[in-house]
Amino acid sequence: MGSYRGRIDIIADILHVVRGNAKKTQIMYQANLSYKVLQRYLAEILEASLITFEDTGHYYMLTPKGREFLEAYKDYSRTNKTIEKRLNEIGSKKKLLEELCPNK
Repeated sequence: MGSYRGRIDIIADILHVVRGNAKKTQIMYQANLSYKVLQRYLAEILEASLITFEDTGHYYMLTPKGREFLEAYKDYSRTNKTIEKRLNEIGSKKKLLEELCPNK
């Protein structure tokens, strides 16, 4: 089953690439995005001041606000994985209970 990336996940993927200063093509390939989707997200991320564009080198750089986003995302991601794991465990236990006491 494929994994769906939401808006926040895509932004985090882009920021991870930009952490080391990156050009548009690098971001597109490393974040696994189409050019059209990349353009939309870059505009949004630039407007939010998570990255800046360096004209002289033609690359994108992470801002302090972008670093703050990545730190918060790391915490969010860790918590989300823990919760998903617990929900799966609960679902398995519920299924077992339903199998032990089926409807007639």
